[in-house]
Amino acid sequence: MSVIVEKTAGNRAEISWSPKEDDPRGYLARSIESEQLAYALESLGASEAGPTEPTASEEYAVAMAMHTAALARELERRAAVQVVKLRDHYGLSWRRIAAVLFEDADKQSSVRRMYESGRKHLGR
Repeated sequence: MSVIVEKTAGNRAEISWSPKEDDPRGYLARSIESEQLAYALESLGASEAGPTEPTASEEYAVAMAMHTAALARELERRAAVQVVKLRDHYGLSWRRIAAVLFEDADKQSSVRRMYESGRKHLGR
């Protein structure tokens, strides 16, 4: 893996990557510069139940939801493209991909939908 996430101490981590090799279109850099990644990570770390009363401002909560959803959509597209690679390049069966992605080999129709979506993103 060329993108490196290294835990440095306690609750700190450092992310490093090669812009030319790992992020030629600048998606990773933009997700960091726009704070999209920070909002999404904060959301990931938050309790699903959350406090009964909001502790952040409405503006902050809206920004967190917007950035988290945008990153989730981008990751869904990336996962779909990876399914195309698993199927076309590595020759994995629908069952094997479903077992890997969903821990359920019977979810082959979900994998096929992801495959078709990935093909669209690749322009095939």
